[in-house]
Amino acid sequence: MSTAIFPGTFDPITNGHLDIARRAAELFDHLIVTVYARPTKTLLFSTEERLDMAKKAFQDWPNVTVESYDGLTVDVARLKGAKAIVRGLRVVGDFEFEFQMALMNRTLAPEIESVCLMTTKEYYFLSSSIVKEVATLNGDISGLVPPYVVTALKNKIHALGDEAAERIKMITIRD
Repeated sequence: MSTAIFPGTFDPITNGHLDIARRAAELFDHLIVTVYARPTKTLLFSTEERLDMAKKAFQDWPNVTVESYDGLTVDVARLKGAKAIVRGLRVVGDFEFEFQMALMNRTLAPEIESVCLMTTKEYYFLSSSIVKEVATLNGDISGLVPPYVVTALKNKIHALGDEAAERIKMITIRD
């Protein structure tokens, strides 16, 4: 049985993530979506919230499981018996970052392959960051994330009030 992991912060999970996961789930017998618990970037959602959203996203996918992790991604891949780490690519900047990470992962774990899937054209522009920014500015994100993520974002932004603008990086839509 071939197993792969699809790691990410998923803050929040988007339809772009779901597209990459769907395609990876067709390539591998078992896909483990791994939600990184301790990223260096500032997050809007807690690990538990991100894990819950990801579990909802994949609850009806028979060959996909969802777990959180911290530490090195290659260590999780080894622990789970994964032969590959799946990543999504949107833009040239993604390629440069993913190429560097793939080479480091190969140095640390030469037995584990990095598999990069190109985004579909519908999600070329899509990132968790831009979804959060649009939601903060009361834009329509309904076609970009699952319905429960729309609700979770609205609730989180409302609960944070003025602090939401400080927690969400605003660099693309407003300027």
